[in-house]
Formats: sequence, C-alpha cells, structure tokens
Amino acid sequence: MKRSAYPALLGILFSGATLVLGQTQDAEVTGDHAECVFFGAKRAQFMTETMRAARGARASFSQETEEIVGRLGGLRETQQFVPGGSRTYANQKGSDANNLIDRHIFGVLQAKGVQPAARTSDYEFIRRASLDLTGRVPKPERVTAFVSDSDPDKRAKYVDELLASPEWVDKWAMFFGDLFKNTDQIRATGTLRRAEGREAFYSWIVKSLQDGKPYNKMAFELIAAEGANSWTQGELNWQIGNRTTGGPAQDNFDQMASSTAETFLGNAHFNCIVCHNGRGHLDTLSLWGKNSSRMHGYGFAAFFSQTNMVQQDRAARPDPNIYYWGLTTVRTGTYALNTTTGNRPPRQPVGSTRVVAPAYPFGDGAGPNAGEPLRTAAARLVTTDFNFSRAAVNYIWKELMVRGLVEPVNQMDPERLDPDNPPPAPWTLQPSNAALLRDLAQDFIDNGYNLKSLMRRIATSDAYQLSARYDGQWDPTWESLHARRLVKRLWAEEVYDAIAQTSNMPGPVVMTTSTRVPNGPVADTRTVQWAMQTTSPASRGGAAAFLNPFYPGDREDTERRRDGSDQQALTLMNNAFVMNRTRSATVAGQDTLLKKHINKTDRELIDNLYLTVLSRLPNESERATAAGALTSGNRSQAAENLLWSLYNKVDFFFNY
Repeated sequence: MKRSAYPALLGILFSGATLVLGQTQDAEVTGDHAECVFFGAKRAQFMTETMRAARGARASFSQETEEIVGRLGGLRETQQFVPGGSRTYANQKGSDANNLIDRHIFGVLQAKGVQPAARTSDYEFIRRASLDLTGRVPKPERVTAFVSDSDPDKRAKYVDELLASPEWVDKWAMFFGDLFKNTDQIRATGTLRRAEGREAFYSWIVKSLQDGKPYNKMAFELIAAEGANSWTQGELNWQIGNRTTGGPAQDNFDQMASSTAETFLGNAHFNCIVCHNGRGHLDTLSLWGKNSSRMHGYGFAAFFSQTNMVQQDRAARPDPNIYYWGLTTVRTGTYALNTTTGNRPPRQPVGSTRVVAPAYPFGDGAGPNAGEPLRTAAARLVTTDFNFSRAAVNYIWKELMVRGLVEPVNQMDPERLDPDNPPPAPWTLQPSNAALLRDLAQDFIDNGYNLKSLMRRIATSDAYQLSARYDGQWDPTWESLHARRLVKRLWAEEVYDAIAQTSNMPGPVVMTTSTRVPNGPVADTRTVQWAMQTTSPASRGGAAAFLNPFYPGDREDTERRRDGSDQQALTLMNNAFVMNRTRSATVAGQDTLLKKHINKTDRELIDNLYLTVLSRLPNESERATAAGALTSGNRSQAAENLLWSLYNKVDFFFNY
C-alpha cells in the first residue's frame, strides 16, 4: 500500500495524530544515606508535585489534556443529546448518598468560583466508560443504539451493563495483576514463581473478581496466606514475591512489611523507616514519616517474623531446579536486632531491647490478639485501618478519573488525610479533596468493600461525565479540582485489542503456562483472544513486539506508563499487526471491517469506519476530505489508507 498516495487525506486525518509528549530527566536528589530508596534509582517516585515543579518536571495531567484536546478537532458537530438530557445528574439530585461525589466536587468548584466543563456527549461517554471499565471500545451497533436511546437513565444502565460483563473481569484482573505485581520471576532476587505460579495467581484474582469477593477479603487473604503449593493456591504468590535474598531473615520481614504498607495503605515511605529514622530524610515529604523512627518499622516488620518460605520440588516430574513454594508459620520466630549484613543497615540493640514485639505503626501501636498468628493479626489491622479504604478508593479514583485524590497514589501521608483533624502549619491536608476521600472511603466500607459499587458510584457521577474540552481560559491549578475530564493514553493492551476488535481480525496471544523440564516434553501453552486476557507482560510471546512500545511495565521495577514516544508512533504507522488489518478484500475467509463495508456508498463506508474505530461519526470536514480521496484513484486502496489514518489519530489511542 502506498501511504504517500493521498497526502491531502493523511494531512488532515493524521495531522497531529501521533503525539510525542515532552520527556524530562529525573531530577537530581542527593542525601547522606545512599542506601535509602529515596536517593536511589526510584527517587522520582518519592518527589512531591511541588518538588517536580521546582525541578522543571512536567507533572501536569491538564497540560496533556490541553495538548490532546487541541488536536481532536471540531468533534462537537457529532454531539447528540436525547430529549430531557441523558445523564444521571437529575436522578442523583434526590439522594445525598447517590450525590456524594458531585456534592463535594461541585461544592468546591462553586466555592472557588471555577466553572466546570460542559457534560460530555453520548458518543464520548459510551467510549470513555467502556474503555475505563472494560478496556474495550464499544461496538458500533451499541454506540448507535445508545445515542438513539431516549431513556434519561441510560448512562447509569450502561455502566451497570459494563460492570456485569466478562470484559470487566479481564480489565480489572490486569489492573490488580499490576498492583499485586504478578509475574513469573523477580529478577532482582532470583525468585521464581514460574509460569504455573503466575497462572495460579491470575486465576485467584479472576475468581475473586467473578465472585464479587470484597476487597478487604482479597487483601486479607494475600497478607495472611498460608499453604503448601504456590502452583495450586494462587494467593500464596503475593508473599512469595516479597522474598529477599542476600541477607538475614529480617530482610524478608522488612520487605513483607514494606510491600504491605505500600500496596494496601498507599504508603511507600514506610520503606524508608525500616532503614533509618524518618527525621532528616522525610521532613519535606511526609509528616507521618518525619515523626516515625526505625523502631516503628521494626514493629510492623515483626508481624512477619514467623513467616517461612520453603521450596518444594515438583513431584510429577522431579527436577531439583524446578519447584513451587510453600508458605508456613513458625510460631517461635522473632524480629531480633542482631544483624550487621544484608540489604539494609545493621540492626543492633536499642538500649536493652534486643527483640522487637509486633506493634502496628499507623495507629496506637496495637499488637496481635492472644493466640492470633502474627500475619493474621497484620492482615486484620491493615484491612480495618480506615486508610486501607482511603488507599483503595484512591487507586480506583485515579484509574477512572486519571488524577488521584492523593497524587502520587503510593505517597499517602497518614497524618495529613483527615479533614476533621488537619495537620499543624506549615503542613496542609494532602488530598485535593480530603472530605470527598473520607466520605467515599466510608461509603466503600458501608457497601462491604464492593469494587463494583465503588466504580458505579464514580462512573455515574456528573463529575465523571464532564467533557475534556473546556470553554474559556483553563487554569492548570484547577487540575486537582476535577473541573474537566483529563485525558489518558490507552494501555498497551487496550490499543492492541481495539485494533483487533474494530478490524474484525482477532489477534490471539499464545502464552506458556508450564515450566519445561530440560530435555523433557514441550511446555504447555494457552491461547487467549485478547491482550487484556494475558496473565503478565512477560507472557505475551510474539504480541510483545507491538505491546512493549506502549510501556506496559514489567511488574517488578518498571511501572506501567501512559506517556508517549516516537516508537509508539512508528508502531502504529508500520507494525505488521496494524498493516495487516488495513487490507480490504485480501484476507481470505475473514469478514474484515473493510471487506464488510467496501461495496457500500462512500458516505456509508466513511461513517462506518469512523463509528467502528473512533466510536463517533465524522464531522462534515472529515467526511468531505475522506470522500474526496475515495473518488480519486484506486478506491480500495483509498479505503485502506482511510482506515490506517484512523488508527493513527489521537482520538483512537487516547481516552478522553
């Protein structure tokens, strides 16, 4: 296909399509303790937004939104509103509980004199909600039916439809796979879950979501997990991932405590105080951290001091190098201050204290109940901590609303979250809307830690349904107020699946699901139809060449990212996965998108391509340009070029 044959078409449809966002280097941070993670390779994670701004790093979601919206063009021509309005707003007015989010968001906007954006169109809403909740773009016939529907409750009903779909499970199994760091191996420690462990962990996550397991129960099971076989008991694999090598047992206990604090309480700063006192290191980052000592870190780590990880040789095909894991409790274990080697600074007696008793560091220092296993006690204390609910709400809020109420989401400061007990000056409340975070966390608890209930609360709010476009002059300082929709680039898996779905040419992914014995039979595999159904970034075989440029992360030391790059642009323009799906009638036996519409009128062809790929109709300028290209030269090739250009538009690979 000669992509240069239609410069006018590509010039308009592809103009500004591939956005390469500004890249910034990590800011220089120096300190006395080189072993502290704040001063190491991950130091950027610990920078506050103020620090980022002072160092010239662009941390603004609203700047990205302004850039993308400026490239979307005149899409307002396609907006259609049903008589009486199509939003949930009117219904929510009647109940303070249902209006929880909007009461806080619009109350603050009114108090600050900030005008919110208009509500988004039906075309944009159905695509936004579908991607946010299921990771898939809506099918064209569903878009048409939704836009034509005159039911004023249709948006809330559509949210319920998405939450009940199997695709919802796929999307959130990927999300929690990221959060819980499910992968085959942890290279830094040489810890091997292997494909069997990864698959078992994935199955546990999927079944938990399918069964509607409360989130506090999910967390409890991961923290307190005990069993003999990590290949059959999936929840064991989270603690196995916290294994630390090269030092004494206390290194393991410290890592379990640190991972628990970060994953379930959003407190990555805890990892600092198991190395040294917070004062002098966290003074500008965390009021809680500044006031915490290494003894507080020891106290929480002591809850994990009776944990034993044991390698078990595989019985079916014995091989000393291939094993699963057991996780048991040794009731005589203690946290002793007697180390001089390992991954953290020496642990030495403090006065007469040589063994540290378990003490929860995020409250009144509570310990285990009489006879209660220590990790069970840790799970109980964490999942009943109000900040556990705050952290969970903040994770989900960020995924659906782009910017967390506390940002970054793993930097929550326990002493700066409560609007009823604000911190002393010069400290300020950390959340952008502390009262909303408090009330939404309480609502999450009151609804039994139900993830779908939380997502429904957010996705049916008027705040969620605001447009990304903003009439008038936008002030970047309003970003944290959620006065408009903030855009985000699609996940790698969402881009892949959207191309496979809309082209009607599936892209099955073959994953290895077992460990091959040297000189033994070939390892087992499993084929899934969608990238969103893969169990980890390391399990994607040939699909990885397309997915990796979109920064899916590795679930170890590289986080999932949403920024752009030249490689993403080149992938969308040239990768065979895209090119093969822009053919019209050359795919034998496959009812592709182009093959289905190529013999229709020009207007029908153009409208169907736009509706299928972008979930909207073209505006008149886009339609005229496309029609002009179709009537000159080879029509089939022009149609292929049109489809290719749609896959390269910003409104395809951004969620707005």
